[in-house]
Amino acid sequence: TAGGTREPVCPVRFLGNRSSGKQGHALAAEASSRGAQVVCVTTEPALAPDRLGVKVVAVETAAQMATKVLERSGDVDIVLMAAAVADFRPVQVADHKIKKDSGISEIRLEPTVDILAELGRTRLPGQVLVGFAAETGELRQNAAAKLQAKGVDLIVANDVSLPEVGFEHDTNAVVLLGADGGLTEVPLCAKREVARVVIDKALNIHQTNFDTSAQISNGDDK
Repeated sequence: TAGGTREPVCPVRFLGNRSSGKQGHALAAEASSRGAQVVCVTTEPALAPDRLGVKVVAVETAAQMATKVLERSGDVDIVLMAAAVADFRPVQVADHKIKKDSGISEIRLEPTVDILAELGRTRLPGQVLVGFAAETGELRQNAAAKLQAKGVDLIVANDVSLPEVGFEHDTNAVVLLGADGGLTEVPLCAKREVARVVIDKALNIHQTNFDTSAQISNGDDK
């Protein structure tokens, strides 16, 4: 997944975030360059990789992204949830533009679907789930907490308050925390290089899952 979701307040305004989709699109490009068939669910379809092996699915809201991801998750080996999905959305959406002179007293919010947690709950045997965490402090602690809470194999965390890191930049610096206790630091580099490291890790986990499954199957045969 890639980009930041937009949760409408009215036909003109929305609640959103600064995600450009660049890291998610870099992951899609890197995976397809290795021969993978990729489904890229993105809020920035015009900026998605235009290449053989990448199917682009355009969405806007968290609800739309949840629907498109969950209806396809049963067909894939690896899920890379790089999108910045809104945690909350307006309870009510006006059907007309809210005028400045009439004002608005408050916007009441409700939680959106936690896509990553739902993927962790419904995951297939051997499937690899990779989550992403954009933080502004206590990077490793917050990433470790998310890793445990979501039931995923790998969390890719970055501190978006640092120069040239994260939102809208072509570069990134991340820390990878694995469910196996592994930790990998990737210093500031191009987002395509971050994608290479992340996919290497995901493929290693997938191979380990495959090997473990094969050993169990062989044991059953005996």
